Formats: sequence, structure tokens, C-alpha cells
Amino acid sequence: MDNTANILELKNVQKRYKGFALDGISLRLPQGYILGLIGPNGAGKTTTIKILMNMVKRESGEVQVVGLDPKKNAKQVKNKVGYLGEEQYFYGNKTVAWTGNFVSAFYDNWDTNIFQSLLTNFEISRTKKTRELSKGMKVRFSLALALSHHPDLLILDEPTAGLDPVIRREVLELLQKKSKNEGKSVIISSHITDDIMRIADLVAFLIEGKIVLTSEKDELLSSWKRIHYKKGALGSDIVNTLTRRKDHAFGSSGVTDRYLKIKDSLVQGITEGVIKVENVNLDDILISLVKGV
Repeated sequence: MDNTANILELKNVQKRYKGFALDGISLRLPQGYILGLIGPNGAGKTTTIKILMNMVKRESGEVQVVGLDPKKNAKQVKNKVGYLGEEQYFYGNKTVAWTGNFVSAFYDNWDTNIFQSLLTNFEISRTKKTRELSKGMKVRFSLALALSHHPDLLILDEPTAGLDPVIRREVLELLQKKSKNEGKSVIISSHITDDIMRIADLVAFLIEGKIVLTSEKDELLSSWKRIHYKKGALGSDIVNTLTRRKDHAFGSSGVTDRYLKIKDSLVQGITEGVIKVENVNLDDILISLVKGV
């Protein structure tokens, strides 16, 4: 991955609002990968996405999207990026077909055949007015619009929020297919960590305007574990590094991000049954990063 060109890169980007600031964030996405941007509500995920899309002006730092600065090359970037926001806004009294034709005028590489094919696959009627579309159908329709101009990069801000599990799975599987089979790059912002767990290659945690951790997903999940232990089974040097420590009737537990470094020292305790190691999910990691001990 280190030798793969980056399709997206932020370096020390800052943006300040009253009571909140993006505090010099840096982030990169190699070509053909899916990056999950994780954080609690209000962490700055949408602001970051809007800076990438030139919908919000950064105050300092560098941004490159598909090799271009979106502030200086807005039209070129727009032609190479497909964007899907949390809310979908259309002219409610216009049909799906009219809306597609309207949007097509803004892109140099619009492909009507792809658009029509996606509508068919998503079972969206061309004659239906957009106000008649359900929440799930609006997301599918927005995705069809975002994919119909051959974008190299897809940027999605909370795309599955409020969707039922079936449509969520459908959207996520399509994104994964686009990445794996067509080499598309994807950045997906979400507080639903199950979505990120399902499709992301890389994850970045954004908390209070700061990127506090970035990693390959599989490497992250290999390093972070929950350890259950009986009194005296762990040395104080390990116990003191655990987050989310809890005492139970039969012992204690805590979360570590150093499992790969300490696992050899746990073997005897595991064999004796006084130590148990358990996998964690991205929610567990997020909570540990937010709340610590």
C-alpha cells in the first residue's frame, strides 16, 4: 500500500467555528481503497467531507483530491468525484428521469447508459416524482446520480443513516464491488461502525476535530483486544495501560491496543485459565478513544 498513489490527501487542515475547530488534521487515501471515517456526532466528519468537496473553505493546510486542489480546480474535481450526503434534496415535483437529465448537464463524462442501468438495478421508476421516493429509494437514486459520470473517487457522508438493514447492506455491497472490481476509491463517513467494519480497508478516528488514530482495519483489530483476568494474573505494567477497566465477581477486564506486543506474556495465564482474550469491534475502540479509562 505504501507504493500506491494517493487519490486523496489532507495535510494539517484547519477550520474554526465558534466552539469547534478542525485541529490540523492529516489524512490520506490510496487509490482503490475504502477509508472509513469514524467519530461521534459533532466530531467534524461532515466538515471534513465538505472541505474535500469545496463546500466549506479551509483556513489553512493542503488538500489534494484526485491530484488536484478542490479550491483551485473545483470543476475538474467535481467531474472525478461522486458525492452522496446524508440528506438528499431534489425538486419534489420533478420526475426521476427529469432529475437525471438535469444533473447530467453538470458533468463532462455523464453516461446515460450507466444511469439507466442503475435505475433498473435499483428498481426505480423513471416516471416517479422524487417526492414520492422513500428514504431508501432516495439514497439509491442519489447513488445512481453519483456513479453515472465515471468518478474515480466516491465521497459519502453518513449515507446509510436511517436506512433499514436490507437497503444498508445493498448500498454497502455496491460500494465494495466498485472498489474491488473497478478500482474505485471510497471515503465513507459514519457513526455506524458496523458499516465501516463491513467494507473498509482503512479506518480513521476523528474525535473533537482531531484525527487520533489511523490504521489498516485488520491490523487495528489484531492489536486491540479485551482482556479478562483474575486478580494477580496480569502485571501492573499491563493493567495500568488498559482502558475501560471493570471489576467483576470473578475478576477484572480491560481493553488494550498493545495485544501484539504483550501476547507472549499472556500465554501461561491463558493456559492456566486465569486470562481470557476477547475480540473487540470498532465501537469498543471508539469508546476507548473517547472515554479512555
